[in-house]
This record gives sequence, structure tokens and C-alpha cells, in this order.
Amino acid sequence: MSAAPDEFENALRPLWLRAQAGDEAAYREALQRMATRLRQHLRRRMVSLPDELEDLVQETLLALHLQRGSYDPQVPVTAWMLAIARHKLIDLWRRRGRQDALHDPIDDVDGAQLVAATHDEGAQRDLGQLLADLPAAQREAIVLTKIEGLSVAEVSVRTGASESAIKVQVHRGLKRLADRVRRS
Repeated sequence: MSAAPDEFENALRPLWLRAQAGDEAAYREALQRMATRLRQHLRRRMVSLPDELEDLVQETLLALHLQRGSYDPQVPVTAWMLAIARHKLIDLWRRRGRQDALHDPIDDVDGAQLVAATHDEGAQRDLGQLLADLPAAQREAIVLTKIEGLSVAEVSVRTGASESAIKVQVHRGLKRLADRVRRS
């Protein structure tokens, strides 16, 4: 969907107005068009955070849904949508800035420091319990890359998931594990 901005607005506006009037099919179509445009728009602004793109698109779509009552028909739908996306992007940058300042990058950690002794049954049990609480995709990505030592490319071939999806699952899983350990 590489339509010029005016063409995009001209196609989106009637859909959005029908959606605002309760037309569910128009609402679905409008959200699909918005999602495509948001991906294009945000991808250019998130070069340093490509793994966060889809999450931000979904967060923006949710905000559009929750704030649909604030839409003013005198304003172009695209301008309203992109204003919400801009606020969500700024929120992400703020969160990332605070989080990045508090944490060392996990890639800088020496892998040898993360390996538990194989004869330590208590550590194995604890690791098993921690991993059991993760979603299956995150657990599998962590086990294959961090415990079995496979490369991201090898895990991608084995699971059928893209390399970037594997990286995202490992990152999110490790983040979730770190949060859980910190709380206990």
C-alpha cells in the first residue's frame, strides 16, 4: 500500500466514518489499512529498534481503538492516527531510555557466567521451574540457543520461525526471567 498520502486518506476516511457509525466490516478494513501504513511509517523511525516494531504497531492500534471516540471528523484520519503513533513512539523511546540506562546489555554478559554446573540438581530444578513459566516459543528459543548452544540460524531452521522472531523470543524470555528472579 504505497498510495500517496491523499489517496490513502481518501480511501481510509469513508471506511473510518462508516466504522464510527458501527460498520464492523469497515472497521476491520480500516484497521488493516492503518496497520500497514503504521508499519511503513514507524519502520523508518525505528531503525535502531526493529524488534519493537510490531509491538508498537499493535500498541498504536489498541490506542486507536480505545480513543476512537476522540476522533474529530473535521481532522484527516491519517493525521489523527499518526499523532497517536507519534505519542506511542515517544513513550517507547522514553521507556527504552530509562530501561537501557538501568540495565547492561545481555549480549555483553560472558556466557560462561550463565552456565550452571551440570551436577547441581537444585540449579537444574530451579531452571526447569523458571523455564516452565515462560510461553512455549520463548522457552524453546532460550533452551535451543542458550542451553543447547545452537545459533539463531540453526534454531530458525529447526523451528521454522524467522531469525528475527527467534531473537525477539530469546530477548523477551530472558527479560521475563530476569524480572521474575529479581522479584523473588
